[in-house]
Amino acid sequence: MVAPHTIFVMLITMAQQPLTEGARVPEVVFKTRVRDESIGGENPYRWQDVSSKEIFGGKKVILFGLPGAFTPTCSSTHVPGFEATYDEFKKLGVDEVYCLSVNDAFVMKQWADKLGVKKVKMLPDGNAAFTRGMGMLVKKEDLGFGERSWRYSMLVEDGIIKKLFIEPGFSDDCSTDPFEVSDADTMLAYVGSTKKEPFTAQ
Repeated sequence: MVAPHTIFVMLITMAQQPLTEGARVPEVVFKTRVRDESIGGENPYRWQDVSSKEIFGGKKVILFGLPGAFTPTCSSTHVPGFEATYDEFKKLGVDEVYCLSVNDAFVMKQWADKLGVKKVKMLPDGNAAFTRGMGMLVKKEDLGFGERSWRYSMLVEDGIIKKLFIEPGFSDDCSTDPFEVSDADTMLAYVGSTKKEPFTAQ
């Protein structure tokens, strides 16, 4: 007979497993800030809710998740890589490329400004709703980060995950920050190898 506490641990472990290819992305509402010149002043931005359906519905989208804004690998390589290859993704029929992090909209904007990001769209998952739904939420308490996203990238077509690259070692408080498969070049090679005809939503 399995002890009750063992069952509880097993259920927690199962709940933390990332989604797999063929699954639908979580339906959440992102709290974003958009520029609105009608507001005037030095900070002409307003809040705007954006749903998963608006982002992924009827579109071919690349999304990459990472541990945090302003962190070393994310700033030096992960985001710049997708920014540099953005136009190549567009030529291959990708509608949009998003960078997602468990940070608020203000932090994501300042980070984008600091990096000079003009093409990749920054997606704030401040409440970690999307990351939790993806099964990608991990503890990084060893660094004082609380809960953050594991590093990954995915190709999504009309809300369905077609390809998912998850960094190895998925775990809480991982002592390293693997960056082997979620980079822009790996995703670009995959999209290029599978492009046969323009994507059309079913």
